[in-house]
Amino acid sequence: MSQTVRVSSSTVLRRAALALLPALLAACGGGGGGDTGGECSVRARQVWLRDYMADWYFWYRISPRPDPAGYTTVDGYFDALLYTGSSADFPADRWSYVDSTADFNRFWGEGRTMGYGLSVAGLEVEGRPDQPLYVRAVEPNSDAARRGVVRGDEIVSINGIGASALISDGSFSVLTANAVGDTLALVLRRDGATRDVSVTASEYALAPVPVTTTLTTPGGRKLGYVVVKDMISQVNTPLAQAFSSFAAAGVDEVVLDLRYNGGGLVSVGTTVASYVAGAAKAGQAYARLLYNDRHPGSNQSFLFQNPAAAAGVSRVFVLVGPRTCSASEQVINGLRGVGIEVVAIGDTTCGKPVGFLPEDDGCGSTYSVVNFESVNARYEGRYFDGFAPTCAVAEDFTRALGAAAEPLLAAAASYADTGACPAGARARAMAAPQRGWRQPEPDERRGMIAR
Repeated sequence: MSQTVRVSSSTVLRRAALALLPALLAACGGGGGGDTGGECSVRARQVWLRDYMADWYFWYRISPRPDPAGYTTVDGYFDALLYTGSSADFPADRWSYVDSTADFNRFWGEGRTMGYGLSVAGLEVEGRPDQPLYVRAVEPNSDAARRGVVRGDEIVSINGIGASALISDGSFSVLTANAVGDTLALVLRRDGATRDVSVTASEYALAPVPVTTTLTTPGGRKLGYVVVKDMISQVNTPLAQAFSSFAAAGVDEVVLDLRYNGGGLVSVGTTVASYVAGAAKAGQAYARLLYNDRHPGSNQSFLFQNPAAAAGVSRVFVLVGPRTCSASEQVINGLRGVGIEVVAIGDTTCGKPVGFLPEDDGCGSTYSVVNFESVNARYEGRYFDGFAPTCAVAEDFTRALGAAAEPLLAAAASYADTGACPAGARARAMAAPQRGWRQPEPDERRGMIAR
């Protein structure tokens, strides 16, 4: 069972606020640790990394401090610097990572990515190669979408590798494109018929709000349903359009689908939550980012806004699962912190109440290391076990997102009518694995970025 821990007031009192950063990495290089000054030898990068983490790493006091001379690679040394979990208050650091600066800026800044645009339901069949492997999502602007690949297609093979072998391997690395123009040879099955599809890797714009609809429950209540997949700035326009349509339709309830949202910018999560909360919560604290004791002046608060057409509800349904992570979990915590009832439907979230102030090393790599923890208006955080669902419901990948019969959405509709979870929902979900945080699949990006 997950829990939310209140951070002590004595810790909070040592911390102050910082104005919002104007850009991801463009203005000052993230956390302010500078870079290697153009010297990109292995040793120079290792020394820079050692000094940066000794200053800005959230767990700098209790993390290892090995001599870089004992390591031949930058990546090996980076792994050796990470906190290993010697404190009773925090689990080991499973989140800090390094990315190419070009890929980082393309995704989090430009709202674009490079790949096939195809995601599979690998987590749900982990260790069970006898089970079918389904396509769980397709990016609308990708080549996979152009070739007619859709959620619910069953994978027979990819590049000649059968589904059972892909599940047994567990990495699904075949779905990672190395360059534009790479191809995937897919054999797919639907309704008993197989087809061959060739998909080419391309660079494309993300669609962070891929589905929006309104529907009426069996009891006659109107639901406004919106999928938010990535907490990137490109969310803002389609999200405003979605809530304007909800207002025009006179919806009674809002269903926020974050089941595949790995997080992103805290400011965007603030906006998402503000559309739910509305004017009554405007100006109250959504999230407080608390840095280590070397940088109390970097502490930062994000406040609820009052966007036009905000729903202003006192209860919201949030569809969740193990891919609901970081800045999307922050939405749940932030709303609960100001007294909004969050009915979580699906599976336990990943458990990542910590975040990054990404730092470019000046040599083509951007380090996202844990720089802060996040708490809500009541200083509640440290939900490292994730948030358990109010109603545990298993997915059915053959149902389209936004369809009335899709199990998580149907459970929300039932709860809206009855005020209780559907009968038997928990029994269905408990048959599925409950793993909390795990290594992301190739298409997944996870983060809580202080911007």
